[in-house]
Amino acid sequence: MLGETVYGQPLIYLDSAATSLKPLSVIEAISRFYSHEYGTVHRAIYFFAKGASEKYHAVRGAVQQFLNAKCPEEILFTRGTTDAINLIARSLGDSLFSEGDEILLPETEHHSNIVPWQMLAQRKGVKIVPLPVDDDGVVLVEEYKKRLSSKTKLLSLAHISNVSGALQPLELLVPLAKQAGALVCLDAAQSAPYLPIDVQALDVDFLAFSGHKAFGPTGIGVLYGKLALLEQMPPVQGGGDMIEQVTWERTTYQPSPLKFEAGTPMIAEVIGLGAAIAWIEAKGREAISAYEEQLLAFATEKISRIPKVRIVGQAPKKGAIISVTVEGCHSLDLGTLLDLKGIAIRTGHLCTQPAMKRFGVTTLSRLSFAPYNTYEEIDLFIDALQEAIQTLS
Repeated sequence: MLGETVYGQPLIYLDSAATSLKPLSVIEAISRFYSHEYGTVHRAIYFFAKGASEKYHAVRGAVQQFLNAKCPEEILFTRGTTDAINLIARSLGDSLFSEGDEILLPETEHHSNIVPWQMLAQRKGVKIVPLPVDDDGVVLVEEYKKRLSSKTKLLSLAHISNVSGALQPLELLVPLAKQAGALVCLDAAQSAPYLPIDVQALDVDFLAFSGHKAFGPTGIGVLYGKLALLEQMPPVQGGGDMIEQVTWERTTYQPSPLKFEAGTPMIAEVIGLGAAIAWIEAKGREAISAYEEQLLAFATEKISRIPKVRIVGQAPKKGAIISVTVEGCHSLDLGTLLDLKGIAIRTGHLCTQPAMKRFGVTTLSRLSFAPYNTYEEIDLFIDALQEAIQTLS
């Protein structure tokens, strides 16, 4: 992709927070599977089915190590972060939540971490409690403490905000939730590809991330859950592969994770995810994070010099995300002019309308970095941004 041109200009891809580009090793792994190794899993003993099953299960083990989960049974394959949160809201919500229970959500959450809980609230009479954040998008800890109570059943939050890039202080928030007897669900869509994550050290009960944001294919994601909780939770879909025994009278289910993975799974996508994780591990998340911090600091300093541009959220600890509003310029117009220069950024409400309200805007322009970005690309972006502002002003 980075060799492609857009309107005659070399592509500068600054939208990895939305979806990342794919290393050749990932593309080749998927192509090789379909071309030379294809077979179904869990259903046959012939050569290619056996090989596919082995590869599929090996990726589950790789994800376990990637997150430092206790065992592979704590790793579920989903279609993505959204699918994973919906699974929790449906299974855990319907089985363990009661009328009057409360769910705490920072007011800057992605719609994927709001709407499934609202649906649960409508079904069960659960109350959604928004958590105030500061001007950088970081949860206000004292306000959080005021909202914790014996009714608090769950804290669900993004590790890194997809709007401001703010890294939430989990070391403060998680222990307080535990003291209140609440569970913690972590949306790691923006952090898993870049930050070392240890679910045991964090002591979160659930964690979700998407393959396509982690240099892997679309249509695949991961849900980590503590095994004791997964064992309590009922499946949300019925069909093949998730059953133990079926009779006309009743059905019994496989243990976790298979009871949550009904139907023929996303085999090629899982294999692609495995290749992406191997690529990340080879680069080293510490090295990736350090490089992105350098790009972030470089770009932030350059953007801060431009008149009429306001950066939304400059937390001391943040991911490689910069969202801006430009006086007198609509983000759609700005994005269009940058696109003509071959520069891809995200524009709009970023699937976070409550966050837009909190920051006093209706739309933003967002750039985000990955290991394949360069300082030269940032300089070209800055030149194009200044030119676009002059054109639109």
